[in-house]
Amino acid sequence: MRILPLTNPKAALAMLHDVVAAALAWMLSFWLRFNLDVPHDFAEVMWRTLPLAVPLQAIVFWLFGLYRGIWRYASLYDLRSILIAVTVAALAIPALLVLLREAYPVPRSVFLLDPLLLVCMMGGSRIFYRAWRERSLGPLSSGDRRPVLVLGAGDAADALLRDLAAKREWRVVGLLDDSAGKLGRQIRGVPVRGTLEDLPRLAAELGVQHAIIAMPSVSHVVRRHAVQLATRAGLKVMTVPSFDDIATGKVTVSQLRDVELDDLLGRDPVRLDGGVLSGFLSGKTILVTGAGGSIGAELCRQIARFGPARLILFELSEYALYQIEQEFRRAFPALPIVCAVGDTRNRGRVDQILREYRPRVVFHAAAYKHVPLMEEVNAWEAVQNNVLGTSVLASAAEHAGVEQFVLISTDKAVNPVNVMGASKRLAEMVCQGLQREVGIRYVMVRFGNVLGSAGSVIPKFRQQIADGGPVTVTHPDITRFFMSIPESAQLVLQAGAMGRGGEIFVLDMGESVRIVDLAREMIRLSGLRDDEIEIIFTGLRPGEKLYEEVLADGERTLPTPHPKLRIARARGVAPDWLLRLTEWLERSQPLTDDEVRAALTRFVPEYRVAAAPAAPAPKARYG
Repeated sequence: MRILPLTNPKAALAMLHDVVAAALAWMLSFWLRFNLDVPHDFAEVMWRTLPLAVPLQAIVFWLFGLYRGIWRYASLYDLRSILIAVTVAALAIPALLVLLREAYPVPRSVFLLDPLLLVCMMGGSRIFYRAWRERSLGPLSSGDRRPVLVLGAGDAADALLRDLAAKREWRVVGLLDDSAGKLGRQIRGVPVRGTLEDLPRLAAELGVQHAIIAMPSVSHVVRRHAVQLATRAGLKVMTVPSFDDIATGKVTVSQLRDVELDDLLGRDPVRLDGGVLSGFLSGKTILVTGAGGSIGAELCRQIARFGPARLILFELSEYALYQIEQEFRRAFPALPIVCAVGDTRNRGRVDQILREYRPRVVFHAAAYKHVPLMEEVNAWEAVQNNVLGTSVLASAAEHAGVEQFVLISTDKAVNPVNVMGASKRLAEMVCQGLQREVGIRYVMVRFGNVLGSAGSVIPKFRQQIADGGPVTVTHPDITRFFMSIPESAQLVLQAGAMGRGGEIFVLDMGESVRIVDLAREMIRLSGLRDDEIEIIFTGLRPGEKLYEEVLADGERTLPTPHPKLRIARARGVAPDWLLRLTEWLERSQPLTDDEVRAALTRFVPEYRVAAAPAAPAPKARYG
């Protein structure tokens, strides 16, 4: 047991408080024993035993470390320590009197009353002090705090109420929860006033303009419903951080933030096989191309958690590479990183990096992904970057002794109607053609759009809303699959670890989302009504599909041990196909867009050139 000297003035003051409390409890025990009128003989006993009982209790309290705690943060742990220390002292006092053979006739009831009173005094003082410091003693309506309703009446709500009590910004006027057993109950003095469906009525009755969602572990369906109820009631909606962030200590429950689309379109957490991933990544040199992009950067962050021997960040953009380098210097200072500027089409540079650092696993995330930009003017560059870059890197990886090559593909490679999708399907086919019975394993992973990635509609919508509108959507019926960047990166790692060579893994993308509904949700989350921001339909852009598919015609899927991963069995690649493709890619003169599209129909049988989009009606509007 560690004994601390009372050099801290606050610790000394706390001990003085407990000594005074011990003296008062001892005397009060006599007083209560004799119905507030202590006889002269027992008063003399009280005064003669007081110098024995109180110092003994003080020594016990000191030995049990009661003065290492901070009163402002008094908790059940401190009350338990007080209870144990007082119990030991209560047993030690009669033992001391017997040992000293003092014939003081101390009433037995005093030995019972004294510890009860002392626990109340010592524990009560600490709790009272904490409550005073947290300003939770006054009435809830005091001050200029803004009234707010909290959605949820569980552990997160309890922690939120505790944290908000110490701040001067919010005054919680009620809790809402769909659990029938909680209705009419209270948490920290705040009543559970109704269910989530009662939110509009209660907000109007209580004059509330803000709501906090305190349900970090519920499904996104429940969270989306809560947000919809709040926004329809005209409330500004906030939420507590995610359960994972709270559990890992990254943030506290009271660090409120605005509700983001990730909260509404989020999915169930990804369960990773830590043992398999550790064996796949730990202690190895890993190379990630496109390391400065949205997916590449998140892959690097996820890989860093598994302790690789070295992480090679390969990136064409100097600025993007600088940003990810600075982040990793701060977040992972002990991880050796190599920041390599380079183009995957540059065979000499790729060979140099692979030969010098000998990575055992390569994640190829570098690619051009913007469909309309790659469809016109840049078609040949899209093919060069996405296909030739993959071919150069994948071939060099085979000769450099790389064990696993993971290609990041896209759902746009399924029955492609645009150059970008066809180029990614070609990249898949290159890896399929390079796969051998032994040696390096090529694994391909398809998924759809990721929330917040560079070039996605989310940043564009956010900026348009900030500018006052209008929000532009290409078509009222256009849909897309969405997933979060961390989820997509985690599933890529899991697929890479599971791959045995030649598989195309398909991620479970859930349900597709109408883009116009996405725009409406973002308008509401910004605190605006649908009729305050106009939505304009501009017509489909070159190469754009109304909806994306996950599997191509003629393909079938096989289950895997992971519920969010399936394997697509695509048709094989002819032996001479790869040679013909390489000759076409390495021609010296660039091709026109039409020439590229014509050639793609020969190399990718499922590719169909999309018809030119009709000119949009200039006043096609929504809302």
